[in-house]
Amino acid sequence: MATLTDGVKRYIVQALACFDTPTQVAEAVKEEFGLQIHRSQVAQYDPTKIAGSKLASKWRTIFEDTRARFREETAEIPIANRAYRLRAMNRFVERAETMKNIGLAMQILEQAAKEVGDVYVNRHRKDEPDDEPPIPTRIQVDVVDARKPNAEP
Repeated sequence: MATLTDGVKRYIVQALACFDTPTQVAEAVKEEFGLQIHRSQVAQYDPTKIAGSKLASKWRTIFEDTRARFREETAEIPIANRAYRLRAMNRFVERAETMKNIGLAMQILEQAAKEVGDVYVNRHRKDEPDDEPPIPTRIQVDVVDARKPNAEP
């Protein structure tokens, strides 16, 4: 295993906190610092994994602070905003229509409908007020013996 400086360790911890995979981080370290390290060595700097369970408190604190900041800043990324995605889909569907690509336009419209219908979020819309009790439903089932002629329900 390669011996890592504090600067490289900080880079690894922060990249992992931003949800990069150990393989992605190892490749980035090779490009950035010219160090060849294995993904298993990188995984030791992720305190959310078993390999990183013994990570020093200094690096654990940096990881947690970076992860919290990363999650807060995702709201500032345009594509994380539903309105931005819908505007982009609108442009794409208009372009697909001018190209007479109806199939692509339909796929984009379906994607937009899913976006608006909260398919990609971990909550569901409630259109009915909570104070109304559910309407009971009664189902009647008639059994018919097909072996008997002129059998009626």
